[in-house]
Amino acid sequence: MRGTADGRRYLPIAEHGLIGDLRSVALVGTDGTIDWYCCPAFDAPSVFASILDAERGGCFELAATVPARTKQFYFPDTNVLMTRFFTEDGVGEVQDFMPLDGESAEAERHRLIRRVVCVRGSIPFRTRVAPRFDYGTRPHTVRLNGETALFEADGMALALTSTVPLEADGPDVRGDFKLSEGESAVFALDKVGGDVTPRRCAHTEAEEQFAATVAYWRRWLASSRYRGRWREMVHRSALTLKLLTYAPTGAIVAAPTTSLPERLGGERNWDYRYVWVRDAAFCVYALLRLGFTGEAEAFMHFVTRHISPGDGKHSGPLQIMYGIDGRTDLPERTLDHLEGHEGSAPVRVGNAAADQLQLDIYGALIDSIYLYDKWAKPISSGQWDDVCALVDWVCAHWDQPDEGVWETRGGRKNFLYSRLMCWVAIERAIRMATRRGLPADLPRWRECRDTIYRRIMSRGWSEERRAFVQHEDGDVLDAAVLMMPLTKFIAPTDPKWLSTLDVLTEELVSDSLVYRYDPESSPDGVRGDEGTFSICSFWYVEAMVHAGRIDEARLAFEKMLTYANHLGLYAEEIGHTGEQQGNFPQAFTHLALISAAFNLDRALG
Repeated sequence: MRGTADGRRYLPIAEHGLIGDLRSVALVGTDGTIDWYCCPAFDAPSVFASILDAERGGCFELAATVPARTKQFYFPDTNVLMTRFFTEDGVGEVQDFMPLDGESAEAERHRLIRRVVCVRGSIPFRTRVAPRFDYGTRPHTVRLNGETALFEADGMALALTSTVPLEADGPDVRGDFKLSEGESAVFALDKVGGDVTPRRCAHTEAEEQFAATVAYWRRWLASSRYRGRWREMVHRSALTLKLLTYAPTGAIVAAPTTSLPERLGGERNWDYRYVWVRDAAFCVYALLRLGFTGEAEAFMHFVTRHISPGDGKHSGPLQIMYGIDGRTDLPERTLDHLEGHEGSAPVRVGNAAADQLQLDIYGALIDSIYLYDKWAKPISSGQWDDVCALVDWVCAHWDQPDEGVWETRGGRKNFLYSRLMCWVAIERAIRMATRRGLPADLPRWRECRDTIYRRIMSRGWSEERRAFVQHEDGDVLDAAVLMMPLTKFIAPTDPKWLSTLDVLTEELVSDSLVYRYDPESSPDGVRGDEGTFSICSFWYVEAMVHAGRIDEARLAFEKMLTYANHLGLYAEEIGHTGEQQGNFPQAFTHLALISAAFNLDRALG
C-alpha cells in the first residue's frame, strides 16, 4: 500500500476485485473496502470513490480491527468475491456480491450484500459506511433507526440494513462487532425510492441470495465451449466481460472506472464507462468463440438500435463511442475537487474523444456484423441497408487524415491502422454480399478496396525501417500494425510482415510486453509517458502464432499471464515494475486474452 504526503492511503489499482449486477459494479480492495461504486448504472455519478480521492471520495469499509493478513479470491466459477482475514485469534471472511434479479422490480434495488463470517476462532470487526453522492459534490443527511440507516441526497437515497447495531458518525455510520466461530453479520446496501422501500436482509435471506448468485454465474459459465489449456484465465476473462455488460441494452463498457491513471502523477486519465464501436468486433468474436451467442446477439441489438448511419456529427455517420443507453452526447469535464488516484489529477467524467474522426471504427463494426452473420444469425435486410450506407461512406472518405485508433490529441494524420480497417470494412461487406447474394455496388467496392491495399503497401511501408509504420510517409513504429495479419490483410509469413514483426520486437517489446508507440517520436498531444499496452501484448502473441513462431508465442502468453492481478484481472496498461495502470478492469485486454488463448490453443493442437 502506498501513502500520500499527508498520510492518506491508496491501495494500488491491482489490489481490487470486482462485483456487479449487470448494471453497475463495485471495486472491493484487498483490505475489505469498497472504494468505487456508481449507482444505479456504470456511468452514474459515484457513491463511493475513495480510489480517486481517499478523503473526499467516500467508501464502505469492512475489516478486522486487529492486525490481519488478507487474501482475496473468487468463489469458484462465479463473480462472488471473498476477502479473507487471517489474525492471531482466528480467520474470517467477507463475502461480497450483488444479486441478479433480471427484469423484476427488485432489480431497481441494486442490492449490494456484504456478509461477514468468522470461520475459526473469534475476530473483532469494524465497518464504516461513508457515501459521498455525485462524485462527492452533493451533501446528504443520515437517519438511523436501530439497524437501518437511510442516506438521503437530492435525487438519490440509499438504505443500509445491518444485523449488528449501527451508530451515526456525522454524515457516516459505524459499527463495531465481534464474531466467534460460525457466527456471521450481514450488511445490505439498497437504492431506495418510489416502489422500492428499505428492507432488512436477514441471515437466511443472505444465505439464499448467496446461493442464487453462485448458481446464476455457474449456470451462465456452463455454456462456455472453451476446453483449452488456459481455461481458468479464459473463463475469468469471460466472467469479467459479463460483469461489464449493461443488461438493459446489451452494451459492454470499455471499463467500469474513470480517470485511473495510465501513469501515476500523469494526466492520461480518461472516462471509459462508455461503449466503443472499436470494441464491437472483438466483443462479438470473443463471445461467439466461447459459445455465448446470447451476449453477442444482445450486443448486436445494441449496435442495430443505437449505432446506425446518420447518428453521427461532423465526424461522420458514426461516433466512436456511445453511452450505455445509446446516447451520443458525452461532454467531458474535470472534477477539480477530487485529487485523483494517488494525486494523479485531473479526474475526468465524459469523454471529448467522442467527437473525433476515427476511420478504423467502420472496419471494426462491419467486421463484427460479418462475424455475427457468419457464425450466429443472418443479418436482416435493414441491417444490410445500413452496412451498404456505411461502406459507401467509407469508399468516399477513407483517404482523410484522422485522430486514429489511439485517440491522439496531437492533430490528424494518415494513420495506417485507419486505412487498414477501412479496407476491412469494404472487404467484409464484399464477402457478405458474395456469400448471400445481397445487392451491392461490387465494382465500386472492389476498386476502392484494391486502391486502399496498394496505398498501404506503397506509403505505409518504410524501406528505411524495413517495416510498416504508424502513418503514411513516416518512420514511427506503432503496435496497431500487429492487426495486419490478424485481419487477413497480409499473409502472416509475408517477408515484409516478418521484417515488421522483427522490428517491432526489437523496439516496442519488453519482456513480452508491448508499447503502443513512442510518444517522443510521435507526439500525441498529452504530456507524460505510459506503460505497455496489454491488448497489444496479446495481439503480439497472436501475430507470432500466425507467423508460425509458436514457442515464442506461448512463452510471451505465459509471461503475460504473470502480470495479471491476484484474481486474473488486467487494467489497460502495465508499468515499468509490473504494476497495473489505467482503468480497471479493461474489457479490451480480456477480449484480446480470450482471442490469443483460442488461437494459440488451436496452433498447439
